[in-house]
Amino acid sequence: MQIKRLKLYHCPVVRSARVKWLLHELLDEDFDVEVVSLYDATQYRDEYLNINPNHAVPVLEIYTDTGKQMRMIESGAIVTFLADLYPDKNLAPSAHEFSPERSDYLQMLQFGTSSVDMMLWQIRIHEHVLPASEKDERTIRRYRDKFTREVEPQLERRLVKTPFICGNEFSAVDCIIGHCVMWAQAYQLCTSPVFAAYVTRLAGRPAFARAFSDAHQFVLAVPEEYEVKKLFTG
Repeated sequence: MQIKRLKLYHCPVVRSARVKWLLHELLDEDFDVEVVSLYDATQYRDEYLNINPNHAVPVLEIYTDTGKQMRMIESGAIVTFLADLYPDKNLAPSAHEFSPERSDYLQMLQFGTSSVDMMLWQIRIHEHVLPASEKDERTIRRYRDKFTREVEPQLERRLVKTPFICGNEFSAVDCIIGHCVMWAQAYQLCTSPVFAAYVTRLAGRPAFARAFSDAHQFVLAVPEEYEVKKLFTG
C-alpha cells in the first residue's frame, strides 16, 4: 500500500501550522490544504464534526493507491508519522533501531505537544478565547510562572549548546518546539535573545516561509461577539 495523496485541514498559525510546515519540508507544495475558519465556528458544524469529533485542526487525510482513506487528528502523531514516512529527508532519527538520538527526539516532540502546549493553551484561552465571565487571572499567572520557571530554562540550555532542539541539524521536532516558542513569544514569553536567534534560524528556511505565509490572517484575540465564544468547550 502506497500513499497517493495527503490533505491537511488547516487554520493559519495554530497547531495545524506545525504539520503544514513539515509537509512543506517534505513535499514542497505537493499536498492539498483546506482552510477551516475556526473563529467562524466551522469546526462545530456537523460536516466537520464527522471529520474530527474533537472540533479542531489539524486533520490529515491520507489517501492510498488501494482507495483506502485514513485520518489523523493529533499534531504530534502526524509529525512523527510524516517524518518517519520520508526517511530520505533526514528529519527524524531512524525508527528502525535504538539510538539515544531517537529517544531524545521523541522525548522533546512529546514534551512540546503535551506539557508545553498545555501551559500555552491555558494562557491563551484565559487571555483571548474564553468569554470574559470565564477568564481566570489566577490560571494565567500560574501557567505564565510555570512556563518561565520550568520550560524556558530547559529549552534555553539546549539552544545555547546547539542551533536546533535536538542537535546541530534541523529535525521535525523543531516544527513542534519552534511553533511553541513563537506561540510563547506572542504572549511575551521566551524573551531571551537565545529564542530570538532560534526563531531567526527557523524563519530562514523556505518551508517555514511557505507554512506561515498566511500568518497575517490570524487574530490573537477572539472578538467577543463571535459565535465561537458561545460554542467553545476548551
